[in-house]
Amino acid sequence: MSPHHLSSRGQRVVFPGPGKVELEPFDVPGAAAGQVRLRTEYSLISTGTETTALKGTFEPGSHWDNYVQYPFLPGYTATAVVEEVGADVSGLAPGDRIMARISHASHAVVDASECFLVPDTIASDLAPWATLAQVAYVGAEAAEHRLRDGVLVIGAGPIGQMSVRWAVAAGAESVIVADIAPQRLDLALRGGATAVVEGDPGERADAILAAGFGAAPRVVIDTTGRPDMLPKALGLVRDQGTVVLLGDPGAPSEQHLTKDVITRGLQIRGAHGPLRLDIEAETYRSFFGLISTGRFAVDGLNTHHFAPEDCAAAYRLVTTERGTTMGVIFDWVG
Repeated sequence: MSPHHLSSRGQRVVFPGPGKVELEPFDVPGAAAGQVRLRTEYSLISTGTETTALKGTFEPGSHWDNYVQYPFLPGYTATAVVEEVGADVSGLAPGDRIMARISHASHAVVDASECFLVPDTIASDLAPWATLAQVAYVGAEAAEHRLRDGVLVIGAGPIGQMSVRWAVAAGAESVIVADIAPQRLDLALRGGATAVVEGDPGERADAILAAGFGAAPRVVIDTTGRPDMLPKALGLVRDQGTVVLLGDPGAPSEQHLTKDVITRGLQIRGAHGPLRLDIEAETYRSFFGLISTGRFAVDGLNTHHFAPEDCAAAYRLVTTERGTTMGVIFDWVG
C-alpha cells in the first residue's frame, strides 16, 4: 500500500502542561526504510505513570523530571494494524495485528523491530497489557521468585495485578496483596492471590503474617511509587528477605531506610521496565502463552473504554476515582 492512499492526518492525546489534557490533530508521515506505519485499534492508560506525568508533581533531578517534557505525549502500549511497510522490512505485512510501545494516537510510524505480532487467541483490547506485564516481569525477576515462596504485593493497580500473576505462575505458596480499594483486591483474587489485606499494610502486619501461614513474606514488591511505603515494606519482609521497588516515586529524596536493612540483612532491588528490553519479545511471548493456556487470568482487567474525544474525562476518572478503575482503554476503532 503506498502512502498516497493513506490519510496523512491523525489524532493524538497530549498533555500541553500540568493538569491539561487535549486531543490534537497531527501529520502522519509514510513509512521510511525499515519502518512500518500503524493504525491504532486500542491503547491502554498506564495509570500510575500517566497520572504522575499529568499532575507534574515530581522533584527536580528525578527520573520523572527527565522523562516528562511538556507538551507531553502520554501512553506507551497499544494494539495496532500494519497499514504500510517501508523498504527493507520483512516479517510484517499490511493487515498484520501487532502491539507496540506507542503513545495514545490514531496512527504511528515506528521501526519494524519495535512491533510484536499478537496471536489470534488474544483479544485486541487485552494485548496492550503485555507491556505492563513486561514491567512487572522485571520486578518478578528482581524478586527471584521460587517455589513455595511467600510474596506480598503492595498496591493492586495495573502493575500490581501483573505482579500477582507472575508470582502465581512461578509457584509461590502465598501471594498476598495489600491495597485500600476493595474492587482492586477482588481482581487480585481473580488473578490468583491467596489472600488480600485491605488498608495500610504498615498497620496490617498481623493480618499479613496470618495470610502467610505464620511466616513473613520473603519478598515484598512495592508497586505504589509512594515514598512513605519503603519503611513499611522493610518492616514487613522476613529476615534476609528482598524488597523490590517497582513503583517510581516522584520525590525519591523522600524515601528513607530503616534499621531493618542492616540489622535484619535485607536486600533492596530496584526494577524498571527498560532494564530488560533485551528480553522484551520473550516476555511478551510468555505473557500471551500464559493467557492462552489459562494460567494468567485476565477476565475483568479492562474496566472502562473511552472514545479518544473523551480523553479529558478518562484522565479525570483515573485521577479522582482510581480505586474503581483498572484497565482504561482508548478505543480508536470507533
